[in-house]
Amino acid sequence: MAELERPERLQIMLTPEELAALENCRSEKRMPSRSAAVQEFLRRVLDADGFLTAGLGTKSQDFGILNSSANGDGPSGE
Repeated sequence: MAELERPERLQIMLTPEELAALENCRSEKRMPSRSAAVQEFLRRVLDADGFLTAGLGTKSQDFGILNSSANGDGPSGE
């Protein structure tokens, strides 16, 4: 059996209004599926907040408010 490109599944619950907004945006942007729309939204938010800049294999312990490697500042945020 072939390996899936995205083997992880994530189930989310939406209100009718959220689903309508998702469908409207997906239709206007001509995205092929709800899944593609949600993936694009997640990618954009994570990128905008700087979370996609971490390299593959970077450990969560390498990031944090007090960790100087996470934000380039010293432990006190100086």
